[in-house]
Amino acid sequence: MAITAGMVKELREITGAGMMDCKKALTETNGDMDAAVEFLRKNGQAKAEKKAGRIAAEGIVKTVVKDDKAAAIVEVNSETDFVAKNEEFQGFVEAVVNQAAETEAADIDAFLAEPWKADTAKTVKDALVAEIAVIGENLNIRRFEKVVTDGCVVSYIHGGGRIGVLVEADTDVINDEIKTCLKNVAMQVAAMYPKYVSRAEVSQEYMDHEKEILLAQAKKENPEKPDNIIEKMIIGRLNKELKEVCLLDQAYVQDSDLTVAKYVEKVAKENNANLTVKRFIRFETGEGLEKKQENFAEEVAAQMGN
Repeated sequence: MAITAGMVKELREITGAGMMDCKKALTETNGDMDAAVEFLRKNGQAKAEKKAGRIAAEGIVKTVVKDDKAAAIVEVNSETDFVAKNEEFQGFVEAVVNQAAETEAADIDAFLAEPWKADTAKTVKDALVAEIAVIGENLNIRRFEKVVTDGCVVSYIHGGGRIGVLVEADTDVINDEIKTCLKNVAMQVAAMYPKYVSRAEVSQEYMDHEKEILLAQAKKENPEKPDNIIEKMIIGRLNKELKEVCLLDQAYVQDSDLTVAKYVEKVAKENNANLTVKRFIRFETGEGLEKKQENFAEEVAAQMGN
């Protein structure tokens, strides 16, 4: 199969590996993208499968929280950063997130089809089309999530809307100290990008897959070592990885002597509360989308030809 510049570019976006490493991986796997990702990871040339590494599209993430019990988060994309900062666009996104806080829609298609609260003669999609006409740029309501809880939900916005986070917790005490604690946890989620709240959420499938990757890496790096030593190395590396991807296991960014779990326990004890972080939602603007990069294909083609 012919390996194109576009395929190399896509694999590079996914893995962050070098251009020629990507070309080799695609050649070795006959152009199979998933297999090429595995090839790079097993050879230690890609740390993880992350499309979010290169943030592409513009726009903003907004959140709204009502009475500590209900919240919504939305991402609305624009073509340029200039429009993302525009007051008209910001106002539209504010209306979208307030609509999302009250919606019963289960997915984005249903959300776009429901009546627009500011003018029920229109749908949300109609309002979006009208906004495109006003702004003069293509816009997209990309995604939303809604939280309703018996406990407490807080939000955090970073970088003027580049990243938005909701954190939901079970708690029998809601006061300023508890809400500040949860806001700090939301800041941790924004900064450190965990995949799970705790190890209890990690599937056996994920564990088995990571073990396979780590085994291949360890054998490549230490071909002379016996299997029992390799096995111990894998366990150590897997534990280290889990500390990075599980929120409660992460070192707390504001006090590295504590894990996030220990920080939450400390605040709970100080407030005589039963406090448990239940879930988080993290949106990053343009996550997984590609921004148009002029001349990149030519750059790849030139290097591939060498």
